Amino acid sequence: MKPSWLEISESDRLNWLTANAQPKFRSGQIRKWFVDRRAETFQEMTDLPKDLRERLDASFELFSLKKAKHQISLDGTQKLVLEDHDNGRIECVLMPDEDRVSICISSQIGCGMGCVFCASGLGGLKRNLSTGEIIQQILILRNLLPAESTVSHIVVMGMGESLANLEELIPALDWICSTDGLHISQRRVTISTVGLPEKIRKLADMGRQYPLAISLHAATPGLRDELIPVNQRIGLQSVMDAADYYFEKTGRQITYEYILLGDVNDRPEDALALVRLLRGRKAHVNLIPYNPVEELPWKGPGMPNVMAFRDQVKTGGLSVTIRKRRGRDIDAACGQLRRRTDQSALNVLD
Repeated sequence: MKPSWLEISESDRLNWLTANAQPKFRSGQIRKWFVDRRAETFQEMTDLPKDLRERLDASFELFSLKKAKHQISLDGTQKLVLEDHDNGRIECVLMPDEDRVSICISSQIGCGMGCVFCASGLGGLKRNLSTGEIIQQILILRNLLPAESTVSHIVVMGMGESLANLEELIPALDWICSTDGLHISQRRVTISTVGLPEKIRKLADMGRQYPLAISLHAATPGLRDELIPVNQRIGLQSVMDAADYYFEKTGRQITYEYILLGDVNDRPEDALALVRLLRGRKAHVNLIPYNPVEELPWKGPGMPNVMAFRDQVKTGGLSVTIRKRRGRDIDAACGQLRRRTDQSALNVLD
């Protein structure tokens, strides 16, 4: 199996070029091809010597992830399942919207957090993604756009717990935000977490400006324990204390993601608990009406409940929005398209 050029370090790239009697500036040429000119193979890099392209082809892949499934919604949302050499599958999403283009990327294959309503964790955690694989998702999604368009915002809210893979994620985001990458402002890259206090504090101490989104989903310890089992050993108060620390260190307002599950956490008393928990904090609430998952028993809330919940939270003095539903006509919930792709492969084998 050949390694991806994006998986090896810059020093290893330079050493390889030197060992193959090539000047070091070739590394910059190659980078410009896949960053600026959107090349996905070495053979597209026509200003490189032919023998160098052949040697690169023999030694490396440019992109190790291949498209296994591609869905396009009527609203312009595009959802990909990318596949690695071991048939591991990764979801990522492109969401164009007027003057911005957002993408949602994954940090792991599967998830080990065990959130009871989530399709991503149904098969458990397979592995962390590498820095190069995270970068590949971003570039592959960007390459779906017309030449005059590019990515403006990134959300790390796909498969996996982002902060459980901090060591691979941050170098990928740092590179994408650099002048060597896509030169996106760190303030336009949001990292989502179920709430791992030690990792939140570690990220705060790194001196970055990435906005943080905490997947809260319940404002009382008992209900959060039921919906997010990992909360039983972490504790809601520890999550909130870490979030406060992140705000103190970075000055970045925290977003609290709240999936509304019909007749579970969308009641007036749940809205009141949320107001009580966040009152006095510089926080924004993002309400997410649940997209039902076929294998799970949870249902979405009715729109009257969604609007009433929003109004109660807003009246309580909090900043609140309802996430716009994208890709309704495709497998919209995180993890769904991957599971359908996996099942299709199993059906072929049967």
